[in-house]
Amino acid sequence: MSNLDIGLIGNCQVASFIDKRATMIWACMPQFDSDPVFCRLLRDESETELPGFFEIELIDFSHSEQNYQTNTAILDTTLYDTNGGSVRITDVAPRYEYVGRMFTPMMLLRRIRPESGAPRIRIRLRPARDYGAKPCETTHGSNHISYICSDTTLRLTTDASLTHVIEENAFVLDRPLHLILGPNETIPESCADAFHTHFRATRDYWQAWSRGLSIPFEWQEAVIRAAIALKLCTFEDTGAVVAALTTSIPEAADSGRNWDYRFCWLRDSYFVVQALNRLGTTVTMERYLGYIMNIAAEAGDEELKPLYGISGRSVTDEQIVESLSGYQGMPPVRRGNQAYEQVQHDVYGAVVLAVTQFFFDSRLIKSGTLAEFKRLEALGNWAREKYDKPDAGLWEYRGRQRVHTFSSIMCWAACDRLSKIAHELGEDDRADYWRKAAGEIRNDIMERAWDPDQESFTESFGRPEMDASLLTMHDLGFIEADDPRFVSTVECIGRHLLRDKHMFQGQAHVPVYRCRRLRRAGECIQYLHLLVHRCTGQHRSQGRGQGIVREHAGTTEPSRTPVRGHRSGHRRSVGQLPADLQHGRDHQCSGSAEPYLVRITVMGAGNHG
Repeated sequence: MSNLDIGLIGNCQVASFIDKRATMIWACMPQFDSDPVFCRLLRDESETELPGFFEIELIDFSHSEQNYQTNTAILDTTLYDTNGGSVRITDVAPRYEYVGRMFTPMMLLRRIRPESGAPRIRIRLRPARDYGAKPCETTHGSNHISYICSDTTLRLTTDASLTHVIEENAFVLDRPLHLILGPNETIPESCADAFHTHFRATRDYWQAWSRGLSIPFEWQEAVIRAAIALKLCTFEDTGAVVAALTTSIPEAADSGRNWDYRFCWLRDSYFVVQALNRLGTTVTMERYLGYIMNIAAEAGDEELKPLYGISGRSVTDEQIVESLSGYQGMPPVRRGNQAYEQVQHDVYGAVVLAVTQFFFDSRLIKSGTLAEFKRLEALGNWAREKYDKPDAGLWEYRGRQRVHTFSSIMCWAACDRLSKIAHELGEDDRADYWRKAAGEIRNDIMERAWDPDQESFTESFGRPEMDASLLTMHDLGFIEADDPRFVSTVECIGRHLLRDKHMFQGQAHVPVYRCRRLRRAGECIQYLHLLVHRCTGQHRSQGRGQGIVREHAGTTEPSRTPVRGHRSGHRRSVGQLPADLQHGRDHQCSGSAEPYLVRITVMGAGNHG
């Protein structure tokens, strides 16, 4: 049975998810949004023989252990049998600098090494095509097997017996074996030499990259692992950052809210840039900003779409994939995302907020220019026009539109930041223009989004519902942390949106972050406390704001909610967030890790539907 306690390897061109038994269960080739050659992740447990996996089976399997090599995206899985034998599988996707450029081939490397006893293994490589509809056709030579897939042709080059691989025979593992799955090209060196060359260079790259992160001493392991996972969601060729590397992992069991996340949501851009900036990964940030600027330039005077593909083009129509039964048998499996058709006005603020970095960050090689500012003004014009018009909102509600407060605040942010950019460039007339526009929008929001009966800002103009996104009002610079209206809003959110250690995104009661994905009791309450702390300052969070946290905290006993992938009666629990940012232990959102994790967690985990 598949669950989300899985490892992730990748190189910013391809990525693969690997379960606890060292089976590759998800990988799209030749890039993130391609046809998945491994797709067992989206099959029911009764369909394990269908194509779409790369398995190293240990005969008489007993148990396994799985760990990343220190500060890398290299994964070790050790399998143990009942006879005292064991094998270690090391998985790596090559990534390192070579002849002055970053080398990120469409390639997955595996080393199988005997550790103890006389283990017997079986290698089963069954890539699929057309979203799992049928197996790939094969041909083979003296030392390789070729697989003709939908979007590419793969070649397995190996020093294992081709007969054993083709016929899936069990054999005694008495020496290390190497398997290189990549382009249909000849490898001019031995498999062992090729593996060790790529392995050492990739290990050195990741460890050097991790050493360059700007992080505190506290929570380093969690922050480094999350930073690597975020890096693996970037597409090297264009600088895009995808919301996730998977499609159709349900937000909740049997909910039908199974979305394709393999795209770039513009709303995430500001929060991604914040995270990258705080981590000190300026090269990744600069490339991502370039991707965002290219989208803005391509849009010209046209409205922005909520999401784009990794190439920067619009997303294709959403389709239901009938050939895959869904994660743990929970359909549907979707390809594409209908959200690209939605009206979402917050995207204008998200883009301007993100690219503001270009105009103020002296570390970046490329600085923002007057010509680029003029392009951004087109987005400001849209923001000024759309701020009080209905949209689907950041949670991307289907079939419902309102004038969402968060969207309006993001439109204000677009005008506000354009004023600051204009001032930086010495364009005083334009600075005054955008300052006035921002002021008018702010005054309207302060009046129309305020509910005097609840003494709180609300989800949308003229309505009483609350929304967790209002916690970002201070962080976006819209209101001061100690403003009584904001403090009372935080308190109101605590009263309405905390339920039994769950923080809900809104009063539709869809959890933003579920306790069952946290290891320690009470961390969902700590999560809200972090937002209270960020929003109201230390003195406020320890006073009125923290009172709300304590009021709803209840017992400190561990949550009894089923963990990921665990069956409790007829109930199945599935984490709402994509599994891509986690492996093994859950990364706690507390302590000093908050600036790096919470912003992505809160704003990067919407319905994306």
